[in-house]
Amino acid sequence: MSRRIRKNCWPCILLVLATSSAWSQQASPGSLGEISKSDLSLAAASFPGSISLPTTLKQVFDAAWLRQPEAQSKEARQQAASARRLVADSWTAEPAALELSTKSDRLNNNQGSRELEAGLAIPLWLPGERARSVNLADAEMRVAASRVMAAQLRTAASVRESYWLWQRARIEQDLSRERLINAQQFAADVARRVKAGDLARADQHQADGAVATAEAGLAEAISALAGASHELRALSGIPPGPNALPALDAQAVTEPVPEVPADFAILNAGHPAVVELLDRANVARRTIELTGVQTRANPELMLATTRGRGFSGEPYQQTITLGIRIPFGADSRNRAKQAAAQADGIEAEAQLDLERGRLVSELDAARVRLESAQTQVNAASKRSQLARESRSFFQKSFRMGETDLPTRLRVDLEASDAERQAGRSRIDLAAAVSALRQALGLLPE
Repeated sequence: MSRRIRKNCWPCILLVLATSSAWSQQASPGSLGEISKSDLSLAAASFPGSISLPTTLKQVFDAAWLRQPEAQSKEARQQAASARRLVADSWTAEPAALELSTKSDRLNNNQGSRELEAGLAIPLWLPGERARSVNLADAEMRVAASRVMAAQLRTAASVRESYWLWQRARIEQDLSRERLINAQQFAADVARRVKAGDLARADQHQADGAVATAEAGLAEAISALAGASHELRALSGIPPGPNALPALDAQAVTEPVPEVPADFAILNAGHPAVVELLDRANVARRTIELTGVQTRANPELMLATTRGRGFSGEPYQQTITLGIRIPFGADSRNRAKQAAAQADGIEAEAQLDLERGRLVSELDAARVRLESAQTQVNAASKRSQLARESRSFFQKSFRMGETDLPTRLRVDLEASDAERQAGRSRIDLAAAVSALRQALGLLPE
């Protein structure tokens, strides 16, 4: 076994041994199989999901966006769109061409005939082609920008989902650790009363079983946190840790709550998903307009000068030639472009209708989810506070012998469940705010 394998395995072995110790020990104050806080922290910190790291949702999103293909190709696409705009602004449809030719009878009768010609061929725009090319270039520049914004929003959706899944797993691990500590304290109280003869050995077994259940729950929570951490790391390249953020209270969320508009129609001009489809449809329309005037190849203006003589001894004569080359029309050469542009336009328009309907439904669902999450936070916080107070009362009464063991176990279970529900509700509230911002097309802040 290599050094690396041994290094990665010993935390798992430590946790397994600690878990099994509660089952193997007999009832006595010194043989409860308790896991010390230092050993528990060491075992939890050795798992992949417990690597300490950043930060906030905004920082995780920034790191994830830098890894996306759209972010890495953003500058190149902008340069390509700018280059197409410069081409559309030029005075000629294509770069001018220089033509050079010479003619001589040296290889035939060699009577001294010489001719040298230099000319310039200038491709010309078709009627309306230049203006439509400018419009198409502008539309392509806008779609390049909107494509980046839409990609950012899609990345934000993936990051938000993974981020709050990781936060839920982190809360579960914290609550499971607290539950284990309470179970160990409870087992210690039972052990003292068993030693004093107030409780039977069967009660000690129930207390030890509660400790073992808490240990198994903590191990499961650590595993879930490790999986959520790996998923988040795959997006951002950052290994998040369980203590990266402070605990969330009932009023605090990591993103500001946005204002919800009364009518979603006002978002058409600002939602990245809608803007991208609008720009794509506009590019398709501009392409159809351009191909509509490109019915033939571009004509060419030709300007040439010729210097030559007919026979040896004659003086050289110079002439100037001005001409134009007009190709014949051929509509079939652009039918494929027109058909492809029409298909893109139809697809963009149809997808735009579907996207608008989806966003309206998503916005309504996110609004209801946020209202429900706020109600759940208030109720869960109140229940958790009452459960903690009740557990404190029953802990004292159990030590004094006024409460039986089943009642104490039931109260502890109810308190743990209330704390878990309160922790989940706080994370659910923050996730609901993120979902609402996602539906409105807002990036993490």
